[in-house]
Amino acid sequence: MAGTALVVGASGIVGSATGALLCEEGWKVYGLARRSVEQTGVVPLLADLQDKAGTASALSDIRPDAVFITTWLRQDSEAENIRVNSAMVRNLLDALSAHSSTRHVALVTGLKHYLGPFEAYGKGSLPQTPFREEQGRLDVENFYYAQEDEVFAAAERDGFSWSVHRPHTVIGKAVGNAMNMGTTLAVYATICRETGRPFRFPGSGAQWNGLTDMTDARQLAKHLLWATQTPAAHNEAINVVNGDVFRWSWMWSRIAEWFGLEPAPFDGTVQTLEQQMANDADVWRRIAMREGLVERDLSRLTSPWHTDADLGRPIEVVTDMGKSRRLGFTGYQSTDDAFSALFNSLRADRIIP
Repeated sequence: MAGTALVVGASGIVGSATGALLCEEGWKVYGLARRSVEQTGVVPLLADLQDKAGTASALSDIRPDAVFITTWLRQDSEAENIRVNSAMVRNLLDALSAHSSTRHVALVTGLKHYLGPFEAYGKGSLPQTPFREEQGRLDVENFYYAQEDEVFAAAERDGFSWSVHRPHTVIGKAVGNAMNMGTTLAVYATICRETGRPFRFPGSGAQWNGLTDMTDARQLAKHLLWATQTPAAHNEAINVVNGDVFRWSWMWSRIAEWFGLEPAPFDGTVQTLEQQMANDADVWRRIAMREGLVERDLSRLTSPWHTDADLGRPIEVVTDMGKSRRLGFTGYQSTDDAFSALFNSLRADRIIP
């Protein structure tokens, strides 16, 4: 049954996909973000969640039935990640507490629950893959854990149900997003085609040869809505991926084919995107001006550091979806089709030529 939803981080990859789905399903949707949200059917709200009073003011007249938290802010250390991102969740839920309207809160985190924060990403003693929800927290500081704890505390105080959603790398569209592999690879491929540079896989042998999976933002949006409407999924942490597995040795050629490129042979050495794209700002500006693209600033489109972190991991990363399936979620999305859909959308919106 549709109700009133608050999507927090509405301008991001996950937030925009969630807002679109909720509107399609007949919900009244408010979209909270630090910058203006222009999305059909979504009522924009402006607030910085670090500002407790400003957040309370922005939400003073909002009575959501369901809240979808899809945002975070990257800081220089994990200690700062914890301080800032836990405060953001706390300020949000404190602002909503007085209204007593919220029945469910869905929090999006991710596989750093199992892999550790960026400072210790994929290192040390890790749970065996495929990652399953019963594998507990690592013995390291992690802002995902801090965000969860804020949701758990507010749920106990205010009586709402919750769900925690753990996607793998998300495929979706949003300009200015901090974690955006799909658009990063699209821009990288476009630059390779423009300059004649080889289209090189930037990651590790473990990722090139091992099995992996990803999460389409539309699949994640469906998972969020399903959990909100499914009592069996309440008060549960749940993995969410597309449902297929692949090797980058195969996917890289599929992406190359879409852009009319020949993939460069992989020789086992890591050649990061941060290194490969370090001097590409002027190249992209020239392409964007010539082709009439909407964004000329390379840094607003790409996140090489994040793509390098994912593709450079020294271990195989596969996610178990058994819990979601047992609870009734049947959604499936082919990952190569997800990339193709994204690239088509980026082209249609004049983000890539």
